[in-house]
Amino acid sequence: MLDTRYRVEIPGGINLEAQVVGPIPRCFAYAIDLGIRGICILILSLVAIPFGAFGMGGGLFLIVLFAIEWLYPVLFELFWRGQTPGKKLLGISVINDDLSPVTLGPSMVRNLLRTVDFLPLFYLLGLISMLSNRRFQRLGDLAAGTLVISLPQSAKAVVIDDIAPLAPSIALLRTEQSSVIDFLQRSQQLSVPRQQELASILDGVTHDKDDDGVDRLHRIGAWFLGVR
Repeated sequence: MLDTRYRVEIPGGINLEAQVVGPIPRCFAYAIDLGIRGICILILSLVAIPFGAFGMGGGLFLIVLFAIEWLYPVLFELFWRGQTPGKKLLGISVINDDLSPVTLGPSMVRNLLRTVDFLPLFYLLGLISMLSNRRFQRLGDLAAGTLVISLPQSAKAVVIDDIAPLAPSIALLRTEQSSVIDFLQRSQQLSVPRQQELASILDGVTHDKDDDGVDRLHRIGAWFLGVR
């Protein structure tokens, strides 16, 4: 099943849900942050040159260099909704695996263990770890108990007037009708493969598969919403 949703039940029987993020968006976010850190280090180096040995090789330069490399992600994750600038641009965020905001301890653990994830070269161990579990957690995430999720975006409203309504070929229960309507209204938030997957579950209603099944579900949903 092409489902990357992660669910947690909290006290009171309330279910929380989030969409975990795979390696590709995380790699792009990391590349953006790496570029930003590189620019900061370059500027720092240019500023330090006039100070000679005290500047380029001195303790102050090394302290600032350490802060840029290691505290940069931790501070941003703590004070910017679990997002570094790269994550912000990609619309993703770091949270605890109970779906609570990330705190100091987990953020430090996951970022310090980037060194292990980097082994043996170019984050190969971290990539293998992400591809080996359904939550896409690298070793640092597993140790810290953190996840990287996609932040929900405002969905575009579906223009049902542009959809030709179609009456269902069989009678549906009220809950089934609600599911079809929900599928139509959430279609802008779902990828094409995910829509096809969901439509295949209801092939007894649509009698079609793939794009034809999706289109038929949209039309039946429009019919239930009163489009005639």
